[in-house]
Amino acid sequence: MQVSVERQEGLERTLKVEIPSDRIEGAVEERLNRLQKQVRLDGFRPGKVPMRVVRTRYGGQVRQEVVGELIQSTLQEAVTQVEMQPAGSPRIDSADEQPDEGGMAYTATFEVYPEIELGEISDLAVEKPVAEVTEADVDGMIETLQKQRQEFEEVDRPAEQGDRVVIDFVGRIDGEAFEGGSGEDTPVDLGAGRMIDGFEDQLEGIRPSEERELEVKFPEEYGSSELAGRDATFSVTCKSVQAGRLPEVDEEFARQFGIESGSVDELRDGLRRNMERELKQALEAQVKRQVMDALVQRHPIDVPDALVSEEIGRLREQMKQRLGGQMGDEQLPDDLFREEALRRVRLGLLLSELVQNNGIQADDEAVREKVEEMASAYDDPQQVVQHYYENQQMLQGVQAMVVEDRVVDWILERANVTEKQTNFDEVMQQQNGQ
Repeated sequence: MQVSVERQEGLERTLKVEIPSDRIEGAVEERLNRLQKQVRLDGFRPGKVPMRVVRTRYGGQVRQEVVGELIQSTLQEAVTQVEMQPAGSPRIDSADEQPDEGGMAYTATFEVYPEIELGEISDLAVEKPVAEVTEADVDGMIETLQKQRQEFEEVDRPAEQGDRVVIDFVGRIDGEAFEGGSGEDTPVDLGAGRMIDGFEDQLEGIRPSEERELEVKFPEEYGSSELAGRDATFSVTCKSVQAGRLPEVDEEFARQFGIESGSVDELRDGLRRNMERELKQALEAQVKRQVMDALVQRHPIDVPDALVSEEIGRLREQMKQRLGGQMGDEQLPDDLFREEALRRVRLGLLLSELVQNNGIQADDEAVREKVEEMASAYDDPQQVVQHYYENQQMLQGVQAMVVEDRVVDWILERANVTEKQTNFDEVMQQQNGQ
């Protein structure tokens, strides 16, 4: 078997494979001999059909089957022979028999994995945020919990930041009401930032029964293309102004959060532990993102289109699941996911190279610690741990996370790391994309 390789543009390669006639004919004869023992034809005893009859009746079909099977088996042999690793399924471009020589030749086109040369890690710059949970942070969390359970009472005064106003409204664009732009008895919390920019600000100072015209502009990235970037006028009637009353932080308040003893100190201790866990995870995620971004930027390697297409498919399916299957593929085009898919594929190849070159592994103890850390956020951690260890796919996902964490640690030990002092609120706001 002769094999030759032709380099195409980028990572694409064309493989030409020539199969000698003796290999084809030998396989055809072996298949016909087996068939002769099995075939049943009228006028002949089972297993006694002459070979010339079998060859005449089944020879073409057998040769076609043999050629197809040989293409599949020899392709793997050829790829191994030239020491290549296809990325994605090869495309068979032609398969021609050669009457003069009696053999056949075919070509297969595929992409290969890029050759990766990792650069120097020591000059990678990473800014590591450092923060801790303070008493003031716990106070802030207590206040947030109070606001979540505050009760509103009607007041006869102009609305202020933090108040709730109940309104009827009708929105118009170019003087015409638009779908979804009206509502009755709608509560709006001033300062919550849930309405489009400018809407809540223009309600400050409004009194019960007062009417106002609000001028706003929908953001360019607004979900509805018909409204995005458009100027709108909202006619608003204030039904009531309500001021919030925060609950006292006492035993009753603590019991609302599962503290059976009603101890406020116990509530604060529990909040601190949760906040410290969230802070630790957020800090690690931000450092990890920096390391991964720096790694990708340092190594702008070409990646196989086949792998990018597969990753686009995965990202699309994930989004469809998040949206409850409400959008079809035509509403989620490839370009929507291409940039992130490129990053993920490139990063995956770089991480794989780092792992192989440096023998980085996830041992059982580290995996167990990771599972227990993740389970600690649930009411019954042991049940969650058991669930992970009963689901091999989930456990493999944790193993991959541990390997990634160890790659990050390996890079941080060698990179140029500077610490940046920050605080809990800044870290969590960044983590939540605010």
